[in-house]
Amino acid sequence: MATSRRWWALGLIALAQFMVIMDTSIIGVALPRMREDLGFSPEHLSWVFNAYVVAFGGLLLLGGRLADLFGARRMFVAGWAILLAGSLAAGLAGSVAVELTARAVQGAGAALIAPSALTLLMTLFGGAPKELTKALALYGAAAPAGGTAGVFLGGVLTQYLSWPWVFYVNVPIAVLVLAAVPAVMPAGAARPGSLDLLGALLVTAGLGAAVFAVVRAPEAGWGAAQTWLVLAGAVVALAAFVVRQATRRDPLVRLAIFRAPNLAAANLAQFLLGAAWIPMWFYLNLYLQQVLGYSAFPSGAALLPMTLLIMVGMIALAPRVIARFGPKPTVVTGLALLAAGLAWLAFVRPSGSFAADVLPASLVAALGMALAFIPSLGTAIGAARPEEGGLASGIVNTSYQVGSALGLAAMTAVAAAAGADRLGDLPALTSGYSAAFTGAALVAAAGAVLAALTLRTRTGAPAAAAAEPERAGTA
Repeated sequence: MATSRRWWALGLIALAQFMVIMDTSIIGVALPRMREDLGFSPEHLSWVFNAYVVAFGGLLLLGGRLADLFGARRMFVAGWAILLAGSLAAGLAGSVAVELTARAVQGAGAALIAPSALTLLMTLFGGAPKELTKALALYGAAAPAGGTAGVFLGGVLTQYLSWPWVFYVNVPIAVLVLAAVPAVMPAGAARPGSLDLLGALLVTAGLGAAVFAVVRAPEAGWGAAQTWLVLAGAVVALAAFVVRQATRRDPLVRLAIFRAPNLAAANLAQFLLGAAWIPMWFYLNLYLQQVLGYSAFPSGAALLPMTLLIMVGMIALAPRVIARFGPKPTVVTGLALLAAGLAWLAFVRPSGSFAADVLPASLVAALGMALAFIPSLGTAIGAARPEEGGLASGIVNTSYQVGSALGLAAMTAVAAAAGADRLGDLPALTSGYSAAFTGAALVAAAGAVLAALTLRTRTGAPAAAAAEPERAGTA
């Protein structure tokens, strides 16, 4: 494929990452209006976010397998078409049930888009390690851009149009992508194999139930029978999935893939990175708005320095550091810096300020995220055999998204126990948010230690070691 077409294709892949993340953040400002118009109860309103995350995290492995069997471009197109349909339905919804169903459909579309996008990226750039590192950096930088754009767009669209437009904004973008894909994306090829539908059902039910239980636990109670029954059901479903994969001739997930050097370790790093980063972003936003008194626009602007540093760090700094020191030291250093930034944020004050309490600590955390994300992502994908690129992409996306959901749910419980549920009580709110930052810092620190203990240091060119599928797949 011509060089220019490859980079245009990368633009669509990065746009996919941008949209998948934007759809998790754009609804925040619109939630109060949605509650009034659709009749959400306060305890159910969070499911406008959770329905998307549960469907997304639960279906990612299936999306990766479908990309391997039927071709990544075909699944990329199917995912965008489903996202488009879900977005239209979410904007037109006139009831709680329809809204939550539409959000789950959006999540299902994202679960097809994310692994197929990474597979296409590896197909386009996997033969050139230096270009691959740059491509992964651009792909990674699209995530924080999507998160921040969601905050801004959600405020603009809700204030000047109406809340359905936070969903309608996806429609013209999806149409543009669907029109452009045939011209710039490689067609790819389907591979022989069967689809393990029962295995897909078991892993989707298990992951979905686990996320559901932890997300709902702060509301239902961690000691409630409902919480533990759902968690037990998740464990049973996931155990049955593992047994089925070990005994089936053509499994959904070839368990031996986890014996590939660094795959399990890199996925663990991605899991803990998501579990630390997403709670930080969520509670930093709440601290700015509910303690410092920022409205939606200033709050979004306050996140811009952090977002810009992540984008510059991923595109310009991370590839150089990987080339100089290798993936393992970069991942460990990044997670350690993220832990340090979160620990600094834990000192936020009720009478604090953006310049003193938020900006310096958030920049340290952002630098850590920029350094840790790219090498752990590249190592996880590069560890698999080329024909299992979709599966590896599904696994690493699942690791990050499920880590994000579980980390946010756990830190929500920590924050609530420390006072974050006392609206209007600034000292109590600050104490709760500080507890969440402290918990997230511990998660990131654990990630740094585990990465140091489990990631292997490869010999040879560090940049190639970050993500070179054929070499890594045969190591």
